[in-house]
Amino acid sequence: MKRRAPFLALLSSYTISVAGTSMSALAIPWLVLTSTGSAAKTGLVGFATMAPYVAAMALIGPLVDRAGLRRSFVLGNAVAAVVVGAIPLAQALGALHLPVLLALVAVAGVARGAADCANSALVPTTAETAGTPLERAAGLTSGANRTALLLGAPLAGALVVVAGAPVVVAIDAATFAVAAVIGAIWVRVAVPPSRHAACRSGAGQRLPVAGAGSALRRYRRDLAAGLTFLRGDRLLLGIITMSAVTNLLDQGLSEVMLPVWVRERIGSAGALGLIAGIGGLGSVLGNLVGAWLGPRLSRRKLFTVGFLVGGSPRFFVLVLTAALSPVLALYLVSDAFGGSLNSVIGATSYERIPDELRARVLGTIRASAWIGIPFGALFAGYAVAWLGLRATLLGFGAAYLLTTLAPLVFPAWRQLRRPEPVPVEPRQPAPAV
Repeated sequence: MKRRAPFLALLSSYTISVAGTSMSALAIPWLVLTSTGSAAKTGLVGFATMAPYVAAMALIGPLVDRAGLRRSFVLGNAVAAVVVGAIPLAQALGALHLPVLLALVAVAGVARGAADCANSALVPTTAETAGTPLERAAGLTSGANRTALLLGAPLAGALVVVAGAPVVVAIDAATFAVAAVIGAIWVRVAVPPSRHAACRSGAGQRLPVAGAGSALRRYRRDLAAGLTFLRGDRLLLGIITMSAVTNLLDQGLSEVMLPVWVRERIGSAGALGLIAGIGGLGSVLGNLVGAWLGPRLSRRKLFTVGFLVGGSPRFFVLVLTAALSPVLALYLVSDAFGGSLNSVIGATSYERIPDELRARVLGTIRASAWIGIPFGALFAGYAVAWLGLRATLLGFGAAYLLTTLAPLVFPAWRQLRRPEPVPVEPRQPAPAV
């Protein structure tokens, strides 16, 4: 019997949680900047937020599998609610010193990683219970993520102006609590024991629950098979490298350089939320356009132009202007081009990876693309503190531009094209009798 409630509940809780997280991603850097005036400390907090999250996503899969998907989802969101809620409480009590904030955001990152790991595995489980095709379930989940990010950032900017950053962080804590309650009450599905180990580690490998020694040996063997395949595919290695470098630079821009520019040139957190909202709108539009036009255009040209327009110009516009309107216009266009890249990257990966290696290799690609994110804010924070905002923007922008020129330089990128259709041999007429 079809039961749509668990899938709809999971989708709703995920949307609420992501919206709250996007709000605190703006409010916490603003809180650090206004409290300390230090870009280096802002970058350090950004690092402490993302590094445990990425590590948890990579390593916590076996623990989530043993505890159970629903229980891990509920517990992860509940712990995140308590820990994030402690930030505005400590601020009100005058106890929010830097080491305290670093510890709180780190624990919250681990809790979020556990909850998101469980959520990823619950999507197909609840979708099958609802009779929803997996393609549609994945599309709805991705659309929920984009929509939550689009709405959360500008809402956070407005609320920071009206109520202050601690209130916005408290709202984020409330969204985690709501997600935990929804998961506990409505995300109830029967999972056969043989299929319960669906939550994957960062390498995308399904790990058995019983037998720690055999599980570790199997994990190492399967991970090695995926890495061996990746080492032999220069195009996928190029995509991984570009994604890792540009994600690092993007994180430094969004978590440190952009907040510092807004604080120095505009002076209002509302502008920061508006920029993030406009960029999110451009990204949503870019994804739609990429899905529509992607099959009709050259993959290499779409990929190259998308990265060139969607990357380094965002750094350089902050150097060239102190006005908000050109920055908004540029972000809308750049993020639209950047959003169009997903169709190319996804289709190319699916086509080149053998079916039996797809899960672990795609998991390795995702983990590798995220590996530089925790360091982006850290590097940018100290760079701004030592070199100044202008020099850091120019340096990061130049690095982004050089990275995105790779498809025009290295021969491996010529493989970024659709496979030739397999010719169908005409059927021979049957011999006359």
